[in-house]
Amino acid sequence: MATDIKETAHAVEAAAVMRLLPDRPRLLALGEPTHGEDTLLDVRNELFRQLVEQEGYRTITIESDCLMGLVVDDYVTSGTGILDEVMERGFSHGFGASAANRELVRWMRDHNVRADNDGLPASERLRFAGFDGPLEITGAASPRQALTALHGYLAAWVDTDLLPCPAATLDRLLGTDDRWTDPAVMMDPALSVGQSAEARELRLLADDLVALLDARTPELIASTSRDAWDRARLYGRTATGLLRYHYWMADTSPARMTRLCGLRDLMMADNLLAVAARGPALVHAHNSHLQREKSSMRMWQGPVEWWSAGALVSAQLGEEYAFVATALGTIRHQGVDTPPPDTVEGLLYALPENRYVIDAPRLSTALGDTLPAPRVSPWFGYAPLDPAHLADSDGIVFLKDVPQS
Repeated sequence: MATDIKETAHAVEAAAVMRLLPDRPRLLALGEPTHGEDTLLDVRNELFRQLVEQEGYRTITIESDCLMGLVVDDYVTSGTGILDEVMERGFSHGFGASAANRELVRWMRDHNVRADNDGLPASERLRFAGFDGPLEITGAASPRQALTALHGYLAAWVDTDLLPCPAATLDRLLGTDDRWTDPAVMMDPALSVGQSAEARELRLLADDLVALLDARTPELIASTSRDAWDRARLYGRTATGLLRYHYWMADTSPARMTRLCGLRDLMMADNLLAVAARGPALVHAHNSHLQREKSSMRMWQGPVEWWSAGALVSAQLGEEYAFVATALGTIRHQGVDTPPPDTVEGLLYALPENRYVIDAPRLSTALGDTLPAPRVSPWFGYAPLDPAHLADSDGIVFLKDVPQS
């Protein structure tokens, strides 16, 4: 058994990951089992560099606010802004404070400067995208930014008579942003404005704006650019997604959190499909957002299950979507000690090297019908591998020990 397991293990490098796959996927999803550990992001950064240099990947997209991510993309593609401000304004969830994320952005900008100096075409430039919605566990952003940006783009390029409303109407219906962003809404749906008369009208107007954008696609791309049109589509997806999310934040049924978790991953999936249309990309997020099976979480009202963004995208892209999970041995500064030897992590921990890329389907076959015991983490922030779903991932990156960042 130990020999069989060792034969599934390879060095952590892009070439080893690609050998696990039938072909280069359009979206190569690298999961992480916890947030906030720069060691994992350093591994991600090195894999992305190798994918750029060896496999022709040109985009990385991470679990961060899709609108804030535009600030980072502008910086890496054209040098807009100052790096300190980009890190502060271009990431959600506190990810801008990460030294590894800063190094990623710096390296991408340097790469693009070299590409420009060498006279390479724009298609050779690296791109950055956030694919999460403007959401936090405490609530959701106001739809103002997305709605007004979409309206502004259309107002500049189509006849005024075609617009469903003037900008002033959106402003009146939106009201103050704190009506939308009150964190108390997450625990008290009655405080939400998501099902108010104004919000219902905004949903109709947002739908009409998106329909107008789609109906005028040829002239808009010709008059502006495909990138500008793509950005307007992002505004449209985000506006309609946020209004839908706010609507269900006002729900009082037992299915409320199931629906909200599902809607968040649906927004993620739509953004990932848009990234995939641009060319091959590395995706980085929590394993639970990228796995092919259902995701689950225990929340204050009980267990919640929903289909992850990865499951939704995989259903559409098939083999053009690949998922590589990450698992860890120890995070001692968080109380996660050496894994029990009868767990998947314990079996991998017994291997001699510190880091591996594991052929997950082959490992599943080597383990046979008797599944290892599920690992139980003493810290809520680490999600162990589910041994029942080993074969559902294309590979596993395993790191024995994660030192404190």
